[in-house]
Amino acid sequence: MAMLTRPPAERIAERINGRINGRINGRGGLDRARGPKRATVVALVLACAVLVVLDLTSPALTPLRRLVGEVLGPLESATATIARPVTGIPGWFDSRAELRDEIDRLSKENGELRQQVATIPYDANRLAAYDGLTATAKSIGYAIVPAHVVGYGPAQSFERTVTIDAGSSSGVEADMTVVSSAGLVGRVLRVTSTTATVLLVTDPDSVVGGRVGSSMEVGFVHGSSADADGLDLELLDQTEVPATGDTVVTWGSAKGAPYVAGVPIGVVDSVYTSLRDSTQRARVTPFVDFTALDLVGVAVPSGTHSDRRLIDADGVIK
Repeated sequence: MAMLTRPPAERIAERINGRINGRINGRGGLDRARGPKRATVVALVLACAVLVVLDLTSPALTPLRRLVGEVLGPLESATATIARPVTGIPGWFDSRAELRDEIDRLSKENGELRQQVATIPYDANRLAAYDGLTATAKSIGYAIVPAHVVGYGPAQSFERTVTIDAGSSSGVEADMTVVSSAGLVGRVLRVTSTTATVLLVTDPDSVVGGRVGSSMEVGFVHGSSADADGLDLELLDQTEVPATGDTVVTWGSAKGAPYVAGVPIGVVDSVYTSLRDSTQRARVTPFVDFTALDLVGVAVPSGTHSDRRLIDADGVIK
């Protein structure tokens, strides 16, 4: 009742003062001004600027920074140590995967290297055999069809034969000379389009015209029925006796069939008298190891059409 009886002038003065120091709410009451005063905000901004300048230019704050670092540094390290197992989980999985891939790669390379080391002697022997065939082609003046021995004749056939993986499609025909890098192997008996059967010179039915290198005497070299690894040489001139250590080469046939001339056959290791016909004969040890035949060559005329590359008479592979 007292407020209602106050004079209007007094109430008007009060409202003016309220607008100056605050604001009137929706109910007509007075609210105090909110937020910091402008002077306070300006003072805080200036203080921050002063601290930044001092931190950049004044060495006086260095001990304080060092102290803070010494206090907070161990805490940061401890926190990082504790968190490292968790934060490092993705990297651990990545490292395990990379390590597994690296182990697989190294294992594969190790296997390949082991295989290469294991096949070095085999590869070296084949390379030497190719080199030998090249030299043979030059010496006999014929091109050579390279071929591999893929089978030996059965013992019950009573023939000493081998099968090679070159046939008529490679230019091979019957009654062609077969050689290796060491010397004479035999002659072609029969062919198919992809294979050929070779009669070895050690077969008892094999007869090869031979010539003794030191005397140039000619004769016939037979396969021995008694010695599977030996050959018998019978000279046409029975008065001539070959010397131990003499080299025997092919005499040669008309048109080079079945044997071309000048192919090494073997070396004389002994001379004996045949009781059957009282003639002087020589035992010849062949240069070729017939139990280890692999790469051989079939002598063909230069320019022969073949489905594989040939070693030409000049030693060039064509």
